Amino acid sequence: MNQGKVHVTETILRDGHQSLLATRMRTEDMIPVADKLNRVGYWSLEMWGGATFDSCLRYLKECPWERLRTLRKAMPNARFQMLLRGQNLVGYHNYPDDIVERFIDRAAAGGIDVFRIFDAMNDPRNMKAAIEAARKVGKTVEGAICYTISPVHSLEYFVRLAERLADMGVNVICLKDMGGLLAPYAAYALVRALKSRVALPLHLHSHCTAGLAPMSYMMAIEAGVDILDTALSPLSQGTSQPTTESIVAALKGTPRDTGLDLGLLGEIAQHFYAVRRKYAEFDSPVNNQVKTDILISQVPGGMLSNLVAQLRQQKAEDKLEAVMAEMPEVRKDLGYPPLVTPTSQICGSQAALNVMTGKRYSVVALETRNYVMGLYGEPPGPISDEIKKKVLGKKEPITCRPADLLKPGLEMARKEIGSVARSEEDVLSYALFPEIAREFFNWRARQGVPSRDATAA
Repeated sequence: MNQGKVHVTETILRDGHQSLLATRMRTEDMIPVADKLNRVGYWSLEMWGGATFDSCLRYLKECPWERLRTLRKAMPNARFQMLLRGQNLVGYHNYPDDIVERFIDRAAAGGIDVFRIFDAMNDPRNMKAAIEAARKVGKTVEGAICYTISPVHSLEYFVRLAERLADMGVNVICLKDMGGLLAPYAAYALVRALKSRVALPLHLHSHCTAGLAPMSYMMAIEAGVDILDTALSPLSQGTSQPTTESIVAALKGTPRDTGLDLGLLGEIAQHFYAVRRKYAEFDSPVNNQVKTDILISQVPGGMLSNLVAQLRQQKAEDKLEAVMAEMPEVRKDLGYPPLVTPTSQICGSQAALNVMTGKRYSVVALETRNYVMGLYGEPPGPISDEIKKKVLGKKEPITCRPADLLKPGLEMARKEIGSVARSEEDVLSYALFPEIAREFFNWRARQGVPSRDATAA
């Protein structure tokens, strides 16, 4: 069992505000405390990836690549970490391998040191190209396992998955509990099992949605976890991570002492308390409530609000209870996928269709069809022949890696965007989000915004 110090990854620059402030924090609100963040001594600072890339372009009118370079210059000593959705990169569908490879190459050049790579289906084939690309540029690769609860997600399932990721050459195993479902004693058992079977550092990520994460973190520490994700107090708890200062204080003077300075953390926190007030319009009381019902439904909060909106549009809001009851049935039919983007939306939409039509799978959403076809990857559990026939008719699911069906896309994107792109990074932004990126580039041109990467094209 590891009895050395617990290392800390700070999430306030990415998951903290993604979870609590709809990913709206601007770079200008990070820079004033960059020097202090640089001096803390975190294991890593998660500051890019996830929804931040999309949000920068779509809502903030910021170039995400420029954010990366700006923060890198302001924090030369910090280890920068990003969240990468495997073959989906920072988008919502699979991209060709050439785009995956070039994106990771440019992200590494811009300053990313740690690539946390996951797949919503826990299908290592969807992580393969990203892992290989990050290894090629000599960066730290975290292979992440999406934690969920179902009849097929046993302790042995997670351990075997970790062993497979280790065989693929990752440097760190991350247990990614995006729903906050990991209970304290389950955390102890799982961490012990992973540490006994996989000779790699173990990194735990969770959310306080159900109020379990702080207790689960302490049990994971007892079991020998190496690194924890936490968020500074202004953007912690609720649907975010456990509080950095609390974990640091809890371990002070113990063999697992983080070694971090509570005084310095407090100074940084004061800045972010003011920042949170600045984004009050995106702050929702719902994000700060303990929601133990997620342990039963496993429906993420963001997905629930989308489902309500979808039913309201159909003038069928009264069907919400029936749709929520149908959700676990659809998830079971589809082989118990972890409920995270995009699988949560697929299950929710199909459950709504099943209830609205009154006959299960008489209408099948395109995403459901693509899922059963295998285009999202291999389901964790089997899908029955009956469901396959209802969804696919006489078609057979694919057995290859989904990305093997995609043609190279980088040169096509370069040709389409042409001189509107100022750099290779702009070409990649367009390849990932064509409409949103073009709109951003046009806005940038109208504003006369200079770009430090303008000569890099």
